Parts: sequence; C-alpha cells; structure tokens
Amino acid sequence: MLHTHTTAAARRRSLREQLASGRLLRMPGAVNPYSARLIQEAGFDGVYLSGAVLAADLGLPDLGLTTSAEVAHRAQQVTRVTDLPALVDADTGFGGPMNTARTVQLMEDAGLAGLHLEDQADPKRCGHLDGKALVPREAMVRRVRAAADARRDPDFLLMARTDARSVEGPKAAIERARAYVDAGADAVFPEALRSEAEFEAFRKAVDVPLLANMTEFGKSPLLSARVLEDLGYNLVIHPVTLFRLAMGAVEDGLRTLAEEGCQESLLPRMQSRSRLYEVLDYEAYTAFDGGVFDFTLPPGT
Repeated sequence: MLHTHTTAAARRRSLREQLASGRLLRMPGAVNPYSARLIQEAGFDGVYLSGAVLAADLGLPDLGLTTSAEVAHRAQQVTRVTDLPALVDADTGFGGPMNTARTVQLMEDAGLAGLHLEDQADPKRCGHLDGKALVPREAMVRRVRAAADARRDPDFLLMARTDARSVEGPKAAIERARAYVDAGADAVFPEALRSEAEFEAFRKAVDVPLLANMTEFGKSPLLSARVLEDLGYNLVIHPVTLFRLAMGAVEDGLRTLAEEGCQESLLPRMQSRSRLYEVLDYEAYTAFDGGVFDFTLPPGT
C-alpha cells in the first residue's frame, strides 16, 4: 500500500552514501505527498520540499511567514509516502538559536533526511529577489552550531545556505560558507550564483557536498545535470518547477471551463482515473481489505 517501506534512519544513511558516490543527486520539489510519489516513480534520487512552494500552497508569499510546525507537518505527510530521502527548506530556523535547535528535532521527527538553514535576516525573501539582508556571519555561525548540537541522528544532513553572493559578492559567499562548515554544516547551498564560472569557483573553494538551485526565472543560469555533475556538484534541486507547471495547468483549465462551460475539451490533458488509482495503489488497499474481511462471523457473535 501507499506508505514507506524504509525507516527514516535508513533513508538518511542512503543519502549519505549517495553523496559519497560523487555523482549528482537530482531532487525535484514536491508540491504535495502525491507528487512526491510521482517523483519516486520517475526514478529521481530524492524529494525536495521548498519553503516557497509550501508558502504559496498556503496562499502566502515567501517571506518567512510559515511556521516550523507547518513545515514539519507537510514534511511528515511527504515522508510517509516515499522511500526517497527528503530534504527540506527550513528558512532561517524560525527564530533564534533555541528555535533553530527545536526545528532540527522537529524535522528529524518528521522523517526527513536533512534540512538547510540560510543566513538571511528576517523577514527573509526568495533567494533570487533583490533587497535581501543578511545576518552577521557570527550570528549564522551560532545558528549552525545550535542546529549541530540539537541533531540526534548523526546521519541527518545539516546544510547551510548562503545568500551572500547577491549582497556581499562571491568572495564573501565563499568565506561565509567555509565558516559555516567549520561551525558544523555538512554541506553548503550557495544561492543565486550568476554564471557557470561562479559555480566552478565555489566548487574549487569549498570542500563539502554542494547543492545547486536550478529554479526558473531566477539569477542563476539553468545548467543541465550533466554540466553540474562535470562541475563536481552533489545535489541539484528544481524547487518550484512542478508547482509552476501544476498551477499553470489549473489556470488554463479554469479559463477553458469559464469560456466553454464544460471540461470536455480538457479531458485529453487530464490524468486518467485509472492512472490516479494506479498511483494511489487502490489494488493493494482492496486486497488488504478483502484479506481482513473475507470471512463470515458465526451466528450469535
């Protein structure tokens, strides 16, 4: 039936082992648990949970308005249905160092394989928008140390994201990343690098696993998986791709329904009922239910 067949600890170990392989791990951003299941069926290496997608799904801008409890709740819903390791966007840790420590343990309990924390100041914003502000380097170091101290499973991946490229320049971003690694970060997410050359320079300067964010309509060029692997990157996320595709289809469908008064012309573009039931594994649920209730109770019982 539609649930995981692995433990959270096993998925964390799997992510660590895959990171050590040297190949690029591809993690599309899930819109919801159902799409996480589709990501697994499509053969990807992991599932990414974007803070921007969760905020948008709740009808909120990506300004740090969601809470750690909301993020952990959605994460638990996703990790219930996929055997892939899942990485979550934990924004700035949802408060001070103590809040960050609690966030780490909430995300561990939610079954995630890891999270990333960023060095923006609140209110944070999308990493590819102008006008970002950073906390001092020392404040982010305290944030990372709090996260490392709170972690109970050593395989839980603690990643530091730096938004310094857009604020202080590429050299400062590298210096910040190194400080975060010294503070206990296992991996680094350099946000909004501007060119392939910058991706390459970051890889040469920082000796831990690196994540590349290939989001649409942003400041970074959309590099292929082959290029990123050749550059030595370890993970790539496509955080909002599925959400944008889905919402674009929803808008098109609503326009057609409003104009034509019927959805018949949309049927060829829809996922069929049979495919929906296949993904949800109705057959296994039916077999399970039949196995439990395939007997007749004796009279009087």
